[in-house]
Amino acid sequence: MTQSPNLSISSVGVVGAGAMGHGIAQVLLRHGCSVALADASETFLAKGKERIAKGLARDVEKSRLIAKDRDQALARLSTSTSLEAVAAADFIIEAITENFDSKANVWRELDASARPEAIFASNTSSISITRLAAVTKRPQRFLGLHFFNPVPVMKLVEIVPGLETSAETLDAAEKLAVSLDKTPVRVNDFPGFISNRVLMPMINEAVYAVMEGVAEPQALDSVMKLGMNHPMGPLELADFIGLDVCLDIMKVLHEGFHDSKYRPCPLLEKMVAAGRLGRKTGRGFYDYAMQ
Repeated sequence: MTQSPNLSISSVGVVGAGAMGHGIAQVLLRHGCSVALADASETFLAKGKERIAKGLARDVEKSRLIAKDRDQALARLSTSTSLEAVAAADFIIEAITENFDSKANVWRELDASARPEAIFASNTSSISITRLAAVTKRPQRFLGLHFFNPVPVMKLVEIVPGLETSAETLDAAEKLAVSLDKTPVRVNDFPGFISNRVLMPMINEAVYAVMEGVAEPQALDSVMKLGMNHPMGPLELADFIGLDVCLDIMKVLHEGFHDSKYRPCPLLEKMVAAGRLGRKTGRGFYDYAMQ
């Protein structure tokens, strides 16, 4: 349990059961929180719950968790296709698609039904926290809480205050992150924050290099892994993240800074239009159908 001066966080609502949402829920459950997981899709909820169970089972196999604690963690999980299911939580984390209008609609609905003292946090990787907070009547209790994929493994959490975020809200969020065995790093509210402002232009430039015939994807990734000591090449990483997500973030950077250096590569746009999104569709810069 994590304490702030006026708020005890024991129950957390997570909106979105996809790659990020189910990972966030798993980590919360693993560290003693009760979690209400909501998603508009029954399919996503079922897959998310299955992946949480598999993740906790791996923790047991690797002796990071005992079977009893795994069972108790799963018992603290509830799922629903209604946002009302998360309205009673102390802390609500939104982890849906990287689109302002979609996120804003979720926050408007939750603002009308959630407890007045509840803290709102968006897992957005690039969208303005100030802008999202402004669609609610509680901008002081709104911030960015950007986890990294895969959430159970990655230690970093970017903590992003909006213009009106209170010191108490920041303190509560940082304490929650620490209680989850994460390392919070405070970042100011600019498009892409730190991580994606640096990472996505690198990925975008790698796509340009492929489009212009500088190198094949495997050669480009080999140079970055062997020459720069990156664990994954930029194109392999783009496939892992999702090319649609990469494109969405590049659009946010381009629109936010009004600078042509952030213009999404036409090949990236073409691949997304063709449905070649990376690992999740079986094909991106690499073919995963046979793996």
